[in-house]
Amino acid sequence: MSDVKTDFVEGFGGAKLALHTMGDTGGRPLVLLHGLFSSAEVNWIKFGNAKILADAGFEVFMPDLRAHGQSDGPHDATAYPSDVLVRDLKAVIGSLGLSEYDLGGFSLGARTVVRGVLAGLAPQRLVLGGMGLTGLSGWAKRSAHFVDAIDRFGTIERGDKAFVAQAFMKSMKIDRVAARLLLGSVDDTAPDAIAQVTMPTLCVCGADDHDNGSAQDLAAALPQGTYAEVPGNHMSSVTFKDLGRAIAGFLG
Repeated sequence: MSDVKTDFVEGFGGAKLALHTMGDTGGRPLVLLHGLFSSAEVNWIKFGNAKILADAGFEVFMPDLRAHGQSDGPHDATAYPSDVLVRDLKAVIGSLGLSEYDLGGFSLGARTVVRGVLAGLAPQRLVLGGMGLTGLSGWAKRSAHFVDAIDRFGTIERGDKAFVAQAFMKSMKIDRVAARLLLGSVDDTAPDAIAQVTMPTLCVCGADDHDNGSAQDLAAALPQGTYAEVPGNHMSSVTFKDLGRAIAGFLG
């Protein structure tokens, strides 16, 4: 099963959110969120990982986060209250009428699904990609790095620590006004809150991905955490089908 269907659902404040679906209707529902400056297409679809999961029997739902992909990116600051991505996630799950489902995310998507669980979402199983323990609690520092890349966009030279972020924003044609507003809406997650994430959880991370701290430490801190290593770094791990296979193996 490789066909992708795209619909639009309403998120917080009426924002239009693109929702990409792959897999047979009636398959086990799996909701996956992409990372910062990326999209469902780049993180999950383009390199074949969504197809692996669809072929494994899942109906895979992949929204574009607001200010990303085909979703709206308002320039009004009121469209970005604290945890707006969690509000959008709840809206997506509500629009689908899901009661039993699995949930996963990569990088910012992983942060969002953890925040969603802490806000009352109850997936049967959870997948956290490209995320470590300090990445959840140290978002403010990470966010400042990306705000700096936005503010200096177009002037950052190779060798600067913000160069990769600038290049990725260029390739993805990111709306920097909307992205900057979105960055201010994401909150830290206190380390002691992790114990409240009680469902079986896969922490899957590239062998050379150190952007968000240790995924092994995150798995160890979770009541039912499992660690899986795949090839790549924070940017490249989504390009390997090992990521989809690891998720399918865990959920299967």
